[in-house]
Amino acid sequence: MQSSSHDPSAPGPAPHEQDTGGVGALVARIVGRDRVDPAAADAGSPSSRERAEFGALSKALVGSARTAGRASVLGGGWLVDLLIDTVPRIQVRNLETLRRQHPGLDRDDLAQALISGAAKATGTAGAAGGALAAVQFAAPPTLLTAPVQIAAETLLVAAIEVKLISELHEVYGMGVAGPARQRMPAFLIAWTERRGIDPFAPGALRFALGAAAKRSLRKRLMKRVGRNLATLGPMMSGAVAGSVVNHRETRRLGEQVRDDLRSRGNSR
Repeated sequence: MQSSSHDPSAPGPAPHEQDTGGVGALVARIVGRDRVDPAAADAGSPSSRERAEFGALSKALVGSARTAGRASVLGGGWLVDLLIDTVPRIQVRNLETLRRQHPGLDRDDLAQALISGAAKATGTAGAAGGALAAVQFAAPPTLLTAPVQIAAETLLVAAIEVKLISELHEVYGMGVAGPARQRMPAFLIAWTERRGIDPFAPGALRFALGAAAKRSLRKRLMKRVGRNLATLGPMMSGAVAGSVVNHRETRRLGEQVRDDLRSRGNSR
């Protein structure tokens, strides 16, 4: 099946009719800035540009949360809606683009390069979040008591990981055809379930998220919120912790999905 993924230089999708305060478009722009050479950035040291982007996202989330209301924020529905709005906007590189940016790599080495790049990117998000978070909490944390930086970090990390999963499918010849609004929810489900998808299997693709899928997504996001609370450590200790946690978890996810896709490909 030929994928409809495109070069990131192509124009992005038009804004949704009901845009959640521009947050989805902002996250997609941040995530879409691909690092061709994963070794070129230090995940523990976010650049001034990355810190500024993280700050802008945190500020945008304040207004978005006020609009969503207390119940939606507290229950996690707000974060779910933001991620659902974000994923169709993410620019996914097709195999041709990936090979052009990573010349000379075989399939498995290319997959490993993508995993390493995504792990460094989420590590940078954790470092940026830790640098901005300057409080500690005695009460059990929720999306109302945790600073908005945690929501920003969680949303960024999830978007980076969904992009990684989508591009791993490209690498292993299992890209999904169709407009982004249709195919990206399938990868969001794959992110929730920590597995690859087989676009050739009947009924394997679900282009809309039902109530059960949204509940699973909410659980997964809230679990990630809990892990990202490591960034609330005092100053640089929080930044280091956030970087390490995100780097480790993204690498684990990427390798799990890679192994699943490789197994599916070998069994066909």
